[in-house]
Amino acid sequence: MSRRGDIIIEFYQVGAYVKVTAVDTVTYTEVSIVGDPTRSEEALKRAAIRKLDYVLERDRKAGGSPRGGHA
Repeated sequence: MSRRGDIIIEFYQVGAYVKVTAVDTVTYTEVSIVGDPTRSEEALKRAAIRKLDYVLERDRKAGGSPRGGHA
């Protein structure tokens, strides 16, 4: 995996769902997921981190810039 920095996780309750945002502190890559608020915070966090890992790896393989890649 190409993630090198810490990850900032934010949770937002929006009506009947939770928006979870994960940001890599090295590349500033940010991803979001929408989840069921009845799921545990840990499960939602893991899902957001999996998506962030996927996007970072995809960008690395595409030869993208290590900073500023967003999905």
